[in-house]
Amino acid sequence: MAFKVAERGAIAPFIVMDVMREATRREALGESVLHLEVGQPSGQAPAGVRAAAARALDRLPLGYTVANGLDSLRERIARHYAHAYSVAVRPEQIVVTTGSSAGFLLAFLAAFAPGDRVAVAAPGYPAYRNILKAVGITCVDVPVGPDSRWQLTARVLEGLDQPLDGVIVASPANPTGSMLSAHEVAELAMWCELHDIRLISDEIYHGLTYGRAAATAAGMKAAPHTVVVNSFSKYYAMTGWRLGWLVVPDDLSRAVECLQQNLFISPPTLSQIAAEAAFDCLDELEARVAVYRANRDLLLNELPSAGFDKLAAADGAFYLYADLSDRTDDSALFCARMLAETGIATTPGTDFDPVRGRRALRFSYAGSTADMAEAARRLKAWRGV
Repeated sequence: MAFKVAERGAIAPFIVMDVMREATRREALGESVLHLEVGQPSGQAPAGVRAAAARALDRLPLGYTVANGLDSLRERIARHYAHAYSVAVRPEQIVVTTGSSAGFLLAFLAAFAPGDRVAVAAPGYPAYRNILKAVGITCVDVPVGPDSRWQLTARVLEGLDQPLDGVIVASPANPTGSMLSAHEVAELAMWCELHDIRLISDEIYHGLTYGRAAATAAGMKAAPHTVVVNSFSKYYAMTGWRLGWLVVPDDLSRAVECLQQNLFISPPTLSQIAAEAAFDCLDELEARVAVYRANRDLLLNELPSAGFDKLAAADGAFYLYADLSDRTDDSALFCARMLAETGIATTPGTDFDPVRGRRALRFSYAGSTADMAEAARRLKAWRGV
C-alpha cells in the first residue's frame, strides 16, 4: 500500500528558500556568492537585545510563558503604538507569536472557514497563498501593477466580480516595496468593514521606509475587526529569534488564544525577554535603515545600466522588483543562470506571482553596501557594459 501526501501538504515551495539552499551549496564549494535573494538583515540583533538575552540566560529559568506572551512585552508593544503612531492599542489585544509566520496561521485559522475566499495582491508574499491553501481557504490572486502602485486598494477590490471573505494587504509590500498612504489604509479598512470582509494588515516592514512613514491599521475605531500582523524580524533585525505579534480584534481574541495554546503553547521565552529591549535600540536600528537606504539608492542608480530598468516602487522594505519581460519569460531559469555565471543569488518572480512572475525577479538589498556595489559591478559586466 502506498502512503499518500495529504492535499493540504501539497503546497508550492517557498522558492527563495530553495534559491538560498543552492547559493549556500555553492559557497561551501568555495564560490563567491552575493546573497540578494533572502529578505534577512545582515549582522546581529541589536546589542541591547543580545545583552538582555545574556542576562536572562544567567539568572532566569526559561519555561513556558502564558500563551499570548509575557504581559510586560505586550504592554511594551502597546506603548510602541502610542509612541510611533499615536493610536491606542490595549495590551490585551496583543498576541505575541512565533514569528509573523505563526501569526498569519493563527489569524487565518481564527478568521476564515474552509472554502472562504481571501484576496491577495499578485505579486505578493508567497506564504499568504501557501498557508491559505494548506488550511483549505481559497486564495484569490488579484493582479496589481503601477496603476495602483502595486497595491490592493478599495478601488481595485471594487472591480472584482466575485464576493470575498477576506483581504490581505502589506504596506510596505514584499516584493515591490510599495506602500499605501494613511488615507488609503483607512479607506481600505473602512471599505472592508462596510462589506463584512476581514482585513489582515501585514505591517512587518514598518520602520523600513524612505521618505514617508508607514500607516498602521491598528486602533481604527471605524474598522474594529481588522487584524494587524507585525514582527521583530525585519526592522528589529531578529529573524532567527522567531518572534512576532498580532493586534487582534475583540471578536477573535479567545479563538486566537486557544489556537495558540494548542498549536504553539507559547512563543519562545528567551526571545520575548530580549525583544523588550529592542524598543530601546532605536539609534542602532535607524543606522541600519540608513544602510538600507544607501543600498537602495545605489541599486536604483546602477541597475538600469545593467539592463534592469523597469522597477516597481521602492518606498519601503528592502526589495526591488524588476520586470524582465524584454529579457526572459522564464525567471527561474534566468535566476539560476545568473547565480551560476555571476554568483549573485536573486529570487524568481514566480515566488510572488505564479503567472506574470515568469517575467520578473526580486533583488533584496538587506546586505552590506559593499555587496550591493559588487553586485552592480558583476551585473554590468555580465551584460557587457
